[in-house]
Amino acid sequence: MKHVLVTGGAGYIGSHACKALVAAGYVPVSFDNLVYGHEWAVRWGPFVRGDILDRAALDAAIKEWQPVAVMHFAAFAYVGESVLNPGKYYRNNVAGSLNLLEAMRDHDIDKFIFSSTCATYGVPEVVPIPESLPQQPINPYGASKLMIEQMLRDFDVAHGLRSVSLRYFNAAGADPEGETGESHDPETHLIPLVLDAAAGTRPEIVVYGDDYDTPDGTCIRDYIHVADLADAHVLALGALESGSPTTAYNLGIGRGFSVKEVIDAARAVTGRDIPVRMGPRRPGDPPRLVGDATRIQRELGWQPKHASLEQMIGTAWRWHQEVNGEQ
Repeated sequence: MKHVLVTGGAGYIGSHACKALVAAGYVPVSFDNLVYGHEWAVRWGPFVRGDILDRAALDAAIKEWQPVAVMHFAAFAYVGESVLNPGKYYRNNVAGSLNLLEAMRDHDIDKFIFSSTCATYGVPEVVPIPESLPQQPINPYGASKLMIEQMLRDFDVAHGLRSVSLRYFNAAGADPEGETGESHDPETHLIPLVLDAAAGTRPEIVVYGDDYDTPDGTCIRDYIHVADLADAHVLALGALESGSPTTAYNLGIGRGFSVKEVIDAARAVTGRDIPVRMGPRRPGDPPRLVGDATRIQRELGWQPKHASLEQMIGTAWRWHQEVNGEQ
């Protein structure tokens, strides 16, 4: 059996990727410091508690499990915090990733799947966003991910370490079989916040700005089901194993939903009232972020299986109810 080292494997997207790896015949080894991850989310394959900034821990895990590839999800990912504390993001995301890449180089591991982000594009001039759009991040979080993408290109040239960077849009939903799901502290993602309001554990949902140049005045985002994200990682690994070169792909469904549309869909799915309060715009929120994912569909055969907003919210709601004992 082939082992794959999954950094951040105890996190939201990492745990879904581990499940997808097992379904594809791999053994995921979750490497996580549990700062934001959860040990209960490690249900597929062994768990190693460690930090990507700890080179000795990385060396020990690689030596023990002999992975053929690495999937790298371990990162800090709060945009607002990155603005207030950029050093935290450059140290963990950039220096930690460099530590990981040097460990891979020294142990002759040459396949890397990277959890990147649409935040590397900044405020786009073209929507839907193609991969060819210049990357001009507007916050340290996006900048840290862009730096890692550059490191990956350089490590390919110098050491033959090939990679696929997957630039996510908005991950959403939960495992359709209810085995893992989203649990962040603090929670900043719209759909779980809306579901908290539906469940009554949050008094209301605040909509930040209703005067954008969009059909209903609220921001539009491209949501992608987390299980579809996980499937894309497995396809990317297969491509690298078949000799594909270093590249990057967008991951979205190519369609945007407004904040108001998300709230309306959540009301329909849950059958509950969701109190809403209007708030001011947040600095740096682009009106529209929608990805063009035709390249990964064409080149790797990826197709989203859970593309409707109702499917995404429905799986998230079932997980939300299970976690909060409502079923």
